[in-house]
Amino acid sequence: MRKLLLGFTVLSSAVSACAGDGTPVSYNFEVKPILAEHCLKCHGQDVKQRKADLRLDDRDNVLAAKSIVPGKPDESELFKRLITHDTDEIMPPPKEQRPLTPEQIGTIRRWIEQGAPYEKHWAFIPPQKPAVPELRSYESRVKAPVDAFVLARLEKEGITPAADISRSDWLRRVTFDLTGLPPTLTELDAFLADSSPEAFEKVTDRLLSSEAYGEHMAVAWLDVARYADTYGRHEDHDCLTWPYRDWVVRAFNTNVPYDKFVLWQTAGDMMPGATQDMYLATAFNRLPQQSNEAGSDEEEFRQDIIADRVRTNGITFMGLSLECARCHDHKYDPISTKDYYSIAAFLNNIDECGLYTVYTDSIPAPTMFVYKDKGEEKRHAEVRFEIAAQEIARANLLPAARERFMQWIRSSDAEVSAAKPLVRLEFEEMSEDKKFANLAQPQYPATVRLKSKMMPGRNGNGLHFRGDNHVSIPGAGDWTRTQAFSTSFWIQPMKETARAVVMHHSRAGLDAGSRGYEVLIEDGKPSFALCHFWPGNAIRIRAKQKLPLNQLTHITATYDGSSKAKGMRMYINGVAADCDIVRDNLYKDITYAQIYIDKDKVEDSMLGLAGRKNDNFLTDAIVDDFRLYGCELSPVEARLIAGTGGPVARQEWFEWYLREKDSEWKQQTEKLQKLRDEENALSMKMQEIMVMREVPEAKRRETHILERGRFDSPTEKVGPDTPASVFAFPPEFPRNRLGYAQWLVDRRNPLTARVFVNRMWQQFFGRGISGTSEDFGIQGELPANPALLDWLAVSFMDNGWDVKALARMLVLSGTYRQSSTPADPALLTRDPDNKLLARGPRVRLTAEELRDNALAVAGLLDKRIGGEPVKPYQPAGLWEDSGTQHDYVQSTGKDLFRRSVYTFWRRTLPPPSMSVFDAPTREFCKARREKSATPLQALVLFNDPQFLEAARVLAEKLVREHPSDDCARAKSAFRILTAKELDPGACDILVGLIKQARENFAAKPEEADALRRKNGEAAVDDKLNAVEVAATTMLTRALLAYDECVMKP
Repeated sequence: MRKLLLGFTVLSSAVSACAGDGTPVSYNFEVKPILAEHCLKCHGQDVKQRKADLRLDDRDNVLAAKSIVPGKPDESELFKRLITHDTDEIMPPPKEQRPLTPEQIGTIRRWIEQGAPYEKHWAFIPPQKPAVPELRSYESRVKAPVDAFVLARLEKEGITPAADISRSDWLRRVTFDLTGLPPTLTELDAFLADSSPEAFEKVTDRLLSSEAYGEHMAVAWLDVARYADTYGRHEDHDCLTWPYRDWVVRAFNTNVPYDKFVLWQTAGDMMPGATQDMYLATAFNRLPQQSNEAGSDEEEFRQDIIADRVRTNGITFMGLSLECARCHDHKYDPISTKDYYSIAAFLNNIDECGLYTVYTDSIPAPTMFVYKDKGEEKRHAEVRFEIAAQEIARANLLPAARERFMQWIRSSDAEVSAAKPLVRLEFEEMSEDKKFANLAQPQYPATVRLKSKMMPGRNGNGLHFRGDNHVSIPGAGDWTRTQAFSTSFWIQPMKETARAVVMHHSRAGLDAGSRGYEVLIEDGKPSFALCHFWPGNAIRIRAKQKLPLNQLTHITATYDGSSKAKGMRMYINGVAADCDIVRDNLYKDITYAQIYIDKDKVEDSMLGLAGRKNDNFLTDAIVDDFRLYGCELSPVEARLIAGTGGPVARQEWFEWYLREKDSEWKQQTEKLQKLRDEENALSMKMQEIMVMREVPEAKRRETHILERGRFDSPTEKVGPDTPASVFAFPPEFPRNRLGYAQWLVDRRNPLTARVFVNRMWQQFFGRGISGTSEDFGIQGELPANPALLDWLAVSFMDNGWDVKALARMLVLSGTYRQSSTPADPALLTRDPDNKLLARGPRVRLTAEELRDNALAVAGLLDKRIGGEPVKPYQPAGLWEDSGTQHDYVQSTGKDLFRRSVYTFWRRTLPPPSMSVFDAPTREFCKARREKSATPLQALVLFNDPQFLEAARVLAEKLVREHPSDDCARAKSAFRILTAKELDPGACDILVGLIKQARENFAAKPEEADALRRKNGEAAVDDKLNAVEVAATTMLTRALLAYDECVMKP
């Protein structure tokens, strides 16, 4: 006890010493960080974790609980709990091992003495544009308004800013920061020779107008967009996403304003007069990882996809860790679980499946076509227009056709005969080899998987299905979506059925996106569908009435080849059924690519009854008299097949007459068929990309709060909404994804502009004004210069969200122009992270910049813009031996030397040489790359074929230009790779390196030849001496790994 009392006395003395001079204590910047670190875990907004029903982030709650008595810390329970010597009373509890320091307790005391004022979290207060500070000492260093904010802080801290960087170093720094590439010697010489006042501006404007700018700026955005060329997870199949990457490059190059950039990616499909680019931009929200593992629950993975969208939107646009609220109220930020799912409701309204397919190459719907050129787009539009016109022209024939029909039925040759089936199974008798006769085509008998019991059917026997039994029928029904067909059968279900396959022509259900056609029982009701990728690329109708149990019912389903739900009909017992249109959006074919035949022992698409792979089988049901027709049956034929309704009047055969007899109708139908076939062929030839397409409000998907985030535990239903703690959703905005997009870029939103300008600052200065660019919440890092951040955010919005203008201002600022060497070396200890910006940034080139730099200095870089991803060098067998289930087929020719932004990105195994340099996997949104230093990085720079090849090609250039002058080679290489002049002492060292290498290779000329022939596919200059090239390669190889080459100045 004596030790405790002594400790209390010492603590009280320390707290008194920290009492301060009466300067106002900032709740946001001084008090809240203490509470967040030590208290809010148990006394925050998460009601399930809250202890003693006390919320220390809520002033009303604190005052009601009398935890704080404003102005009186010694009477405040909160303060008493901080300084007590009673281990049962002290807070935080000793078991937490997070005691407050005396300085922190002193801050709390002063805050309570000053009345314990609370503030809304700093990031949730809309930024106001502060006045640009007036300086006492450094006015001459101000080149942009941002400099005044930085220098004012340095004046206050008594810190001298660093000197300006050299012109050559500035050029190298700005060229990498704006284009991701090094400056050429021609550009360097031109800049150094330009003594005009506008020299820096001219360079900046040239770089901003180059196509390389957009390619470079896209890389950081692709990290947050979690862009990749594969789906991720399990089998990690390839997916077509590169058109989105090209759109991002194009958007930066054309300087799409950031508010439009956000609007289009969030709700481009809902913009008035939406263009192809607006649709394409919405792929941003279609890039979560997806799975295709057999047996997966599509709803589970769909909910994971929605959760990823919420997380990505939170980090990318709001700088918030929203995912913490998926299972419970956020422990620190004022984001409730209801807030989380209300945001999810905006992003949960497209017609998607939670999985991609195993047995098809389908792109998960909804999608858009990616046209290879304007001609293809134009022809597709023309054909669609011609189809619509032809449908109208054919419909206009109906009055005259009816007159011809009436004349025909009065004629002597008016004979009618119902269509003949292509398949007819009566199930009267099963052979020993489990086959049933096909009465329509005896050469194609049906086969049942298991010997089955025959039971009384409509006429004679029917087939009784139990368990996972099913029937396969070869040689029939392999139709496209443009061909008309019909099917009919008798069925007697014996129990309630939630879902069961009655008939189908497909490879599988979920695992194939149900591609093909099918008749199912869903909740006891028959449904009929044609699918390319269920549910977003399909048509389906469903009868409103359930099938009776223990009673035979006749079903006929017909389709007219139009790819529209209105071209589908169902008849129950010969009478047209009242049906709901479940889906009406079929825009690609229902057939399969040959490449997927035999995959995982799944047969090619085949006509079948009662079941298919990985779907619900029809069980405890009798099926009889199954038929398949190669035409759309007329209503009278459906009635005749069912054998119901009594005698048929001749006038009822009109639709049959159109199909079989009316020459004009048949001619127009033939023209229509050709157009539909052409459109179908075009659509199957064109590439697709996943995009967002909003489900109509009347059919909006329901969103529920999920208990602990579990997909199968829905609770309260919620509607689309945004957190009021951030910015209450304005009543004038529509409560849909477009309204959400408008909310994001509304000037009243306190986060969007702040978050983006902070990331831009991070890109040019190595770290953001807030170092946690992904988290502006209570647990995030406070901005080192709040006024600067707010000024940037408001100026950015005032300037039309102009990204290039923002970048221009930053790189032309005096702050950016500073040397990375501080005026006072002690600052490296005092401010190791350079939060105060008393010196310029010095950071390593990114993974992409390192590779692109090597290609550029060697003259190998292929500067083509856009297109499909390429596969440059990587260790042989890496994919194959790492269990990716994929083979790596290396690119050839120019494709080996494309910019790194175009490199194929497999999520389960990204490009290894870039992963070594901290490139993310892109499985998840990443706003800030890690920064590591490992031996592997040196090994890549020295030994990776791309770097070694670049070193060799550059060496050949040097040998050609300086055939007998080692020092000239060294000087030229050094200047190319660093933009600096080589001093004499360093030249001697590098010449010594060349000479030593020359001696080694002269003794082993076969190694010199192997060096240039076995490292990469770039052409070898056989006119040059192999030993000279190899020796000089040792020089360029060393310089490519040299600090001044891999670091920005």
